Amino acid sequence: MEFRLLGTVSVETFTGPLPLGPAKRRSLLAALLLSANTPVSVGRLTDSLWDDTPPLQARGVIQGHVSRLRALLVGADAEAYGVELATLGDAYVLRVPETLIDAQRFEELLMLAREQRSPADTVLMLKEALSLWQGPALSGAFTGPPLRAAAHSLEESRLATVEQLARTYGVLGEHHRAAALLAAETAAHPLRESLAAELMLALYRAGRQSEALDRFHRTRRLLADELGIDPGHELADAYALILRGDPGSGEPGAGPGPRPVAAPAGARSSAPVRAAAPAGAVAPAGAVAPADAVAPGPDSAGPSGAAGDVPVGGGGAAASPAALRPSAVAPAPHPGEPLPVDLLPRAPRGFHGRGAELAALTRAAAGEAPVCLVTGPAGVGKTALALQWAHRSGALFPDGRLFADLRGFSEAGEPALIDVLREFLLALGVAPRRVPESAPAAAALFRSLTDRRRVLVVLDNARDSATVRALLPGGSDCVTLVTSRHRLEGLIASDAARPVPLDTLEADDGTALLAGVLGEERVLAEPVAARRLAELCGGLPLALRVTAARLAGRPRWTLAALADELADEQGRLAYLDVDDTGVAAALRLTVQHLPPDAVHQFARLGHHPGGHFDPYAAAALAGTDPVAAAAALEHLAAAHLVAETAPGRWILHDLVRLYARGLDPASAQEALTGVLDHCIATALAAADTAEPGGEPCFVLPDGYREPAAVRDFADRAEAMRWLAAERENLALAAVAARAAGLEDRTWRIILLQWPQVVWRVRDNWAPLLELALESARAGKDAYAESRVLTLLGWVLTEEGRTTEAAAVLERSPVLAREAGDPLGEATALINLAVVQAELGELPAALENCTRAVELCREEADRHTEMLGLQHLARMQLTAGRPQEALACARTALDLGPEHEEAVRRSLLLAVCGEARIALGEEEDGIRLLDRAAREAEHAGYDDGAVRALEALVRVSARTEYRRRYDEALRRLTDEG
Repeated sequence: MEFRLLGTVSVETFTGPLPLGPAKRRSLLAALLLSANTPVSVGRLTDSLWDDTPPLQARGVIQGHVSRLRALLVGADAEAYGVELATLGDAYVLRVPETLIDAQRFEELLMLAREQRSPADTVLMLKEALSLWQGPALSGAFTGPPLRAAAHSLEESRLATVEQLARTYGVLGEHHRAAALLAAETAAHPLRESLAAELMLALYRAGRQSEALDRFHRTRRLLADELGIDPGHELADAYALILRGDPGSGEPGAGPGPRPVAAPAGARSSAPVRAAAPAGAVAPAGAVAPADAVAPGPDSAGPSGAAGDVPVGGGGAAASPAALRPSAVAPAPHPGEPLPVDLLPRAPRGFHGRGAELAALTRAAAGEAPVCLVTGPAGVGKTALALQWAHRSGALFPDGRLFADLRGFSEAGEPALIDVLREFLLALGVAPRRVPESAPAAAALFRSLTDRRRVLVVLDNARDSATVRALLPGGSDCVTLVTSRHRLEGLIASDAARPVPLDTLEADDGTALLAGVLGEERVLAEPVAARRLAELCGGLPLALRVTAARLAGRPRWTLAALADELADEQGRLAYLDVDDTGVAAALRLTVQHLPPDAVHQFARLGHHPGGHFDPYAAAALAGTDPVAAAAALEHLAAAHLVAETAPGRWILHDLVRLYARGLDPASAQEALTGVLDHCIATALAAADTAEPGGEPCFVLPDGYREPAAVRDFADRAEAMRWLAAERENLALAAVAARAAGLEDRTWRIILLQWPQVVWRVRDNWAPLLELALESARAGKDAYAESRVLTLLGWVLTEEGRTTEAAAVLERSPVLAREAGDPLGEATALINLAVVQAELGELPAALENCTRAVELCREEADRHTEMLGLQHLARMQLTAGRPQEALACARTALDLGPEHEEAVRRSLLLAVCGEARIALGEEEDGIRLLDRAAREAEHAGYDDGAVRALEALVRVSARTEYRRRYDEALRRLTDEG
C-alpha cells in the first residue's frame, strides 16, 4: 500500500488505486496525510475542504467522507500495513507508517542525498527522489488555503531539489545534462530567477555562452514586462560571472549560491530513515515501473557484437541510434515477457528506390537522442519512406515503436496533444486512470517512461515545431522520426533536428514503381513510354500510383496513349511546376474515366466533415442508398482514390479530399446537411438501442431529411461501440454544423451521444458540451440550453468540479420551465440534487429530488421516475432515514420490469440491503446486497458490484464476498 501526495492524491494497492471518489474526499485524505499520526480537528479539516464559507452541514459531510474513506481502507486490508483511520474526540488521526507516504520518502531521500560523499551517489538519490513525483502535488483535491500552502511548499521543495541535482551534475562535469534538466523546469517556471541563474551557468560551462547570455536577457525582459522589476542578485551575479569568464568549476558553491533543499509541508525530518525504496517498490497492479527498471542502461550487459550483426534491408542500412554501440541491440524477450509495443502501420507495399534517402536517415539516426526530419512536397512519399526505414530498423528498438498521424495538413484538424500522449502512454503500459489530464504532465510522464529505453517515435504529418517538441521521448537512445511538408526550421534550431529532404523520384525509380503495379512485362514492352509517364508525373509517387491504377484496370490501354493524354493535361495545369497540381492532373484523368455514379459519389465525399466514413455516410452525402454507395466506393478504391482501413470503413487522402471538394462546390451545403441528418438519425437509433427506456431528448430539426437507410443496432453493446468509434466524427460534424450556422443540428448531434457521455462520463466531454451550449444559446433555444446544461452539469459533477456543476444546474430547471419541458426540468432537478448532496446540502437535495419524482408522475414517465427514486433513496439513506429509503427503493422496483435496467436495479437493491441492515434486519440485508452484487456482475456493471460487495464485506466475514469484491475492484481499475 502506498499513499501519494506528489501528484494525484491517491492510495495505491496491489489491486490498483482505491476509488476515492470526489475531490473533497481526496482533500480530506491529503489533510490527514500531511499531519499523519497526529490528530486533526474538524475545524482544521473544514478549512482544508472549503475555500469559502462552509455549509451548515460541514461536520456531517466530513463524517460521511471519513466513513467512506475508512471503509475503503478496511476493504483494502489497510490494517495489515499498520494503517488505521481513528476518531479521537473532535478530531481524526490517520495512523500510517511514514514509509508508505511518498512525500515522506521524498524527504528521506533528500536527507540521504545530503549525507553522500560521492557526487555520483548524490545524483542517484536526488533522481530517485524526483522520480516519486507523478505531477503537481495534491492534484485531484479541492484545495482550501491550508492545502494550497502545502502544495506550494512541496513544489518549492521539488524545484530546490532540481536545482541541487543540476549543481551536482556540474560537479561531475555533466553540464549538458544539467542544462537539459534546467531548461525543462525554466520553461515551466520562467520567472524563477534561481532556475534561470543555474541554467545560465550550466549553459556557459557546457560551452554555450551565447545561449547563456540570451537566457539572461530573455529573463530580464520577462521580469520587466510581467513584474516591472529588475533581476535579483542571483541572476545578476551569474551574468557578471559569465561576463568575467569565470563562472566557477561547477561546485555547488561556485554559482550564485547553494540553497538548502526545503522539506515538504507537514513532513518531519525526525522520521526514521529506512532502506530507500524506489517509487515502484509497492508495485501495485497496473503501476508503471521506473524507467530504470524497464530497459538496461548504457552500461548494462547486453549481447556483444558489432552493429553489422543486425539484419539490414537493402538501400537503408539501419545503424544504431547510439552511434552503433555494441550494446545497442537488446536480447529478445524471454518467454512470458510482454512483447514490445508496436504502433507502426504496415510496411508500404511497392516501395521502390530511395536508397540515398534511407542511407541519409540511417546517418541522421546515429548519435544521442536524434530527431530526424523528413521534409518534402505533398504526395512525395514522406510517410512511405519513414515507415520503410522504421520497419527495416526494428531490431534497433527492442522497447517498441510508436506512431502518430498528427494530421497537420488535414482539414479534419490536428488531434489534441493530450490524445496523442494518452495513446503513447497507454501503449507503454500506463493504466488509463494514471494518465495525467494535462498535456504538460502527460508529456513529462512520457519523457520519464522513455528514459533509458530504446524506442522509435514516428510523428507523421507534423505542422509545427511546438507540437513535435511536446512528443519527443526522454531517452538518449531513442530516435524520433518526423515527416512534414514544412521545413520546421525551429525544430532544427532548438532540438538539432537533422533534415532529410525528400524530392521527387528519379525516372528510373518512377518506372520501377509503375512496374511494381503493372508488372515488368508491360513496362518492358514500352520502356520509352514508361519513362515518359514517370517524367510527366513529375516523379510524384501519389501521381504515379493513381496513373498506374488506371492502367492496371485497363489492360488494352497503351502506356504511350496515356502519356500523350497526360502530356496535354500537364500543359494546361502547369503540372510539373506546382506541387499539388501534379496530383490534380492525375486525379482529373482518373475521375474522367469513372462511371457517373462513382464521380458523383467522389465529388460529394469531399464535403464530408469527418476523418472516415462508411457506406451509410457516403449515401447521405450523395443522396443515394448504402448499397449504391458501397458499389461506388469499390470503384473509387480500385482507382486508389479511397482506402479501406477496416471492413466498411474508408478514408480519403487529404489532397484527394481537396480535389474532390472542388469538383462540385455548389453542392457543399446540400451534402453537409445530408450527412448531418445522417448523424442525427444514426445517433438517435444508437441512443434508443442503448437506453430503450429513455425519452427522446428533442424533436427533429426543421428541414430534416430522413436518410434512405439507417444502421440497425442488434443490442446495447453494438450501439455503444458505434458511439465510441464515431465520437471524433460526430464531434467534427458538430463543429462543421456550427461553422455553417446550422445551430439546430449542432447541439442535437452532441446531445444524442448522451449514453456514451453517461457511460464514460470522465472522458473529457465538457468541451464538446460547451460547444453545444454555445449553439443552443446562439439559436435562442431555451429547451436546448436546458438539456445541454443538465448533461454538462452531470459531467462536471463526476469530474469533481461540484461548484461549477451547481452553478450550471441551478439554471437548467428554470430554462426547462420556461420552455415548457417538465421532463427536462425533472432530469435537471435530479442532477442538481445529486450535486447538492455532494456539497452537503441534503435538505435542498431531498426537496429537489422529491419535486423531480412528482413531475415524472404528472407526466407518467416511469423511466425518469425510477431514476429520481433511485437517487432519492440513496439520499434518504445518507440522511439517516433507512425506513424512508427502503420504501422509496421498493417503489422504484415496483414500477415494472419493462422499465427496469440492470444497472439501476442493482443500485436499488443495494440501497434496500443497506437500509435493512441499518434497521437491524441483517440477514435480509445481506441477502439483498448479494442479489444486487450478482445482478451487477452479470450486467458487467463493476461499479455497482463494488458498491454492493463493499457493503457486504463490512458486515460479513465470508471469504467469497472478499474475493468477489477484490475481483470487481480489479476489473474496475483495469477498465480505467
